[in-house]
Amino acid sequence: MIAGLGIDIIEVERIADKIKKENGFRELVFSENEIVYCENKTNKYEHYAARFAAKEAFFKAIGTGWLKDTAFNEVEIINNKLGKPELVFLGATTVTINAMQIINIIVSLTHIKTVASAVVIIEK
Repeated sequence: MIAGLGIDIIEVERIADKIKKENGFRELVFSENEIVYCENKTNKYEHYAARFAAKEAFFKAIGTGWLKDTAFNEVEIINNKLGKPELVFLGATTVTINAMQIINIIVSLTHIKTVASAVVIIEK
């Protein structure tokens, strides 16, 4: 049963500016795996922005916004063997999210030169 839906859209330039100007922003928001993935892309800021939007959409989908005992860099977007984006959790965030009894998370990303967007559906 669908328990939550979240959507987010962000300007790619806004994320690019944050990463370029603010020391530590990238490491605070993105996991090591996400950083490696994005840094290896030609249009890396589009990929960073899409992942940022997915994290925001996820917290909207659970209906609480950002939670205590969670960290943005512990909400990770990976691509499965077919290239489909999936949301996984790391560290203490895993414990917090597992307590919510979520059985499935569906995530969709999109981006172009100027904007990135994501949709997240939560099933319980």
